[in-house]
Amino acid sequence: MVSYGTPHPLIHVPLCPQGKVPATNIIVSAPSDRNLAEWREWGCRTTHCNLEVLQESTVVFLATKPHVLPTVLQELRPAVTPQHLLISLAAGVTLQKLQRLLPAGTKVLRLMPNLPCVLQVGAAVFSRGAGVGDGDAMLLQSLLSPCGLCEEVPEPYINIHTGLSGSGVAYVYLFAEAMAEGAVKMGMPVGLASRIAAQTLLGAAKMLLETGEHPAKLRGDVCTPGGTTIHGLYQLEKGALRATIMNAVQAATERACEMGED
Repeated sequence: MVSYGTPHPLIHVPLCPQGKVPATNIIVSAPSDRNLAEWREWGCRTTHCNLEVLQESTVVFLATKPHVLPTVLQELRPAVTPQHLLISLAAGVTLQKLQRLLPAGTKVLRLMPNLPCVLQVGAAVFSRGAGVGDGDAMLLQSLLSPCGLCEEVPEPYINIHTGLSGSGVAYVYLFAEAMAEGAVKMGMPVGLASRIAAQTLLGAAKMLLETGEHPAKLRGDVCTPGGTTIHGLYQLEKGALRATIMNAVQAATERACEMGED
């Protein structure tokens, strides 16, 4: 049986609609009914008791705010067995801390998805704690494969993933907004400009993934001597776009590390 400690929009979408796990095999707990409505629509069982989830399950996703997780684990600790596989989505909470809050030998993983997982085009990474075998890691990858990209990484990469991909989605939205506004400034209707900006980003990303080429190579392919693209790129370089984006990834990564220390 597969279960979840609390609802999380990035988790229910790849499993329930895609049929990876029968809805009747999923039990979800949350403090209020407000957070359970969508799970009930999928036919999942719901409860307000975290212990009930643990007692009826072998795989448990812990999708709580970081500051709430220690309280949840304290509640669950007496009922955790060697058969359980616990998967934490709490930002910044390290495997070391998770293992300290759980019985010795508990199998625990850290997972960090991003928002586009809800459309099955996201990026998720995970790291395994002590005692988690290859079969457990493969099970998690299988469950989350409908999300999009799902990679196992060393734990320090999880905070970097947060700064790059988790927070990075917002950077892309800001860039898309700015591109569309530039077109509006030049006279294009806002709706059309927004659609073209979005499709441009989608196409560029698809080329990166499918060609495997370095971004600099593809960028160079678009440029012609004295053409429009090189003039546009020159303005971006004058505005220090490259350094600003690098600094944004660094700042978000460092904040993720701080959250773990807190």
